[in-house]
Amino acid sequence: MSTEELKTAVEIALQEIRPYLEADGGNISLVEVTTNTASVKLEGACLGCSVNQMTLKNGVEATIKRHAPQIEEVIEVSGIKF
Repeated sequence: MSTEELKTAVEIALQEIRPYLEADGGNISLVEVTTNTASVKLEGACLGCSVNQMTLKNGVEATIKRHAPQIEEVIEVSGIKF
């Protein structure tokens, strides 16, 4: 899968999970995709949410890996690994 195809697959995954985040006043955007890493940015209510780490690991990362199995990790732009 090319980098552009991988980016498209990650965007599709984010579109799938975005409505759940928006329902709680948050959002997420894709910052960068490399060969095996997706960097994302949490927005809105997700920034101060006490469960955002769990959301990234169990929701976002799992959904991205389902759509793009090459992705091995999801990193929030603050540099924190999940």
